[in-house]
Amino acid sequence: QDKATFYGSCTENEKTSVLGCYVANKGIYILDVTDDRLNGVEQVTAAHEMLHAAYDRLDKEEKTRVNGLLKSAYAAVQDEDIKEKIGLYQAANADINDELHSIMGTEVGNLPPELESYYRLYFNDRSKIVNYANAYKSEFTSRRQRLDALNKQLTDLEKQITSNNATLDDQQVALKEEENQLNQLKAENNIDEYNAGVPGYNSRIRSYNALVNATRGLVSQYKSTLDQ
Repeated sequence: QDKATFYGSCTENEKTSVLGCYVANKGIYILDVTDDRLNGVEQVTAAHEMLHAAYDRLDKEEKTRVNGLLKSAYAAVQDEDIKEKIGLYQAANADINDELHSIMGTEVGNLPPELESYYRLYFNDRSKIVNYANAYKSEFTSRRQRLDALNKQLTDLEKQITSNNATLDDQQVALKEEENQLNQLKAENNIDEYNAGVPGYNSRIRSYNALVNATRGLVSQYKSTLDQ
């Protein structure tokens, strides 16, 4: 379904559903994803939601057994993306066993033999779904890494700009004092002393102006990085 229709269909899951939802006694709804870079996301979503329907139909004894297998397998998961996802479901007070049932079955490649055997009830070749998941997740991962890099650049630029501005403030005060001293020498007709002081003053003015221009460049770079 398109976005407007999809979010109307998945109102019961609005806290957690982004790409699909399973609504008991109604069906499975999948968001229509048209971005070619995310090929496979609809297939993984379909499998994920199918596993919710399957979990919903397990009898109590089998559900308890599967929950134990899922808990044990999840304890060995190193994928931070999956851990973060489970954390979001926990924050939304979702049924974590139900979510693990779908996530472990569609996103984790290597599972304990007993759990792998269980998932063969639903998949002829589960690795195809996991490969789809890994492929489209890399698109999100690359963007997250890019954002992290840009945020670091912004932090570094901000620190340098702040430092430069503090230096410029100090230099401005010092230059104003030096200007007043030179004007005083000139007013008192101490021309030799005045002339001796002018080259150093002009050199410090050039350094000041150079730092102003450099800081303006950093500000421009900051704005450009922020746009990115």
